[in-house]
Amino acid sequence: MDPWFARMVLAPRIGEFLARYTALSLDLTTSNYREEMMSGADVAVRFGPPDESSLIARKLLDVPVLTCAAPSYLDRHGIPATPHDLMLHDCILFRNPQTGRPFTWEFRGESGAIEIKASGRLVMDDPSAAVAAGLAGQGIFQSLAIGLDEWLESGALTTILAEWSDEQFPLYAYHPSRHMPPAKVRAFLDFVQRIAAKR
Repeated sequence: MDPWFARMVLAPRIGEFLARYTALSLDLTTSNYREEMMSGADVAVRFGPPDESSLIARKLLDVPVLTCAAPSYLDRHGIPATPHDLMLHDCILFRNPQTGRPFTWEFRGESGAIEIKASGRLVMDDPSAAVAAGLAGQGIFQSLAIGLDEWLESGALTTILAEWSDEQFPLYAYHPSRHMPPAKVRAFLDFVQRIAAKR
């Protein structure tokens, strides 16, 4: 399972699943890397568009992508008014696990979509670490909206460029068989989709 989803969405609610299905147990592994995710697994859950493979993909939901910073960073460096202003800021970059290079930042607004080659001195492959660095005022970062509510509501993080925040990133579940997945897999997928939709 995707580490961010496992930590921020699944782990706090997993007791509900175990209480309902008392005969089942879970062995959960987290990884950002697609190749590792299906190694001996009944099901995998990860963000990003599916690629060509023999796995069956089930789309669970689309998650908004937010651009955020701590108030302490914005007090020191100012608030970007446009995506192009990010070229003058320290950005915390997230490494694409498939390519090894940082993701390009995409923004969608009324005038269409633009890509920004954000730059910064921090490149990470752990979304939890990127959020922690952002909370500490180390720079501006992009994150999936899922799991950020606590910090946004408390004011520890501020969203910026809200009028450009129409980008969505999909969450998919995968299983290896083209036949109907076993009842235990269907039950887990239904549970994951239900809790994800509430975040």
